[in-house]
Amino acid sequence: MPRNYGHVQGAKTVEVICEEAYRMGIQYLTVYAFSTENWNRPKEEVDALMKLLRNYMKTCLKTAEKNRMCVRVLGEKSRLDEDVRIRIEELEQATKDNDGLHFQIAINYGGRDELVRAFRKLARQVETGELSPWDIDEGKIEAALDTCDIPAPDLLIRTCNEQRISNFLLWQLAYTEFYVTPVAWPDFTKEELIKAVEAYNHRDRRYGGLKEG
Repeated sequence: MPRNYGHVQGAKTVEVICEEAYRMGIQYLTVYAFSTENWNRPKEEVDALMKLLRNYMKTCLKTAEKNRMCVRVLGEKSRLDEDVRIRIEELEQATKDNDGLHFQIAINYGGRDELVRAFRKLARQVETGELSPWDIDEGKIEAALDTCDIPAPDLLIRTCNEQRISNFLLWQLAYTEFYVTPVAWPDFTKEELIKAVEAYNHRDRRYGGLKEG
């Protein structure tokens, strides 16, 4: 099928997985919708993805209202068109107090870009005297990231047998478990999500040689 057909089906899969994840007791779910590298794709595909994102913002708002989902967009928003930024702001403001699934959408996001932006933020604080260089620690860096106040992921699911991180949440994935499946995202179902979570639950996780408590 055409690539854009896959993107449309993939957006539908997001809706299904959000509902199923919350029913399973998952509190945080993040999807990689559009990377900083995706701008290099053919213009027709980029335009189609932007159109899909515009439509999805409307759908997501309705879903969030129905399921009390708290939605947050990660990434550098300044490159996005104004109407997309406005819809993102409306979506985040309308759902910020919801107590259901915390759903993060990474749009124009890249792990390296996030770190650069975080370091620049800290550098400005040092420059103005708000922060001493010697006070910069992991906590300060995490607070400057797009994901501040969001727990680090326990599990990363890679579809299509992909074996790489693809510039996603580079800082946050330090101790994350990986699950790789041959299933493509548009075909990812509730059953596949259950398989991934069960595989994670059967792992003997250790930190620094100590079993996770």
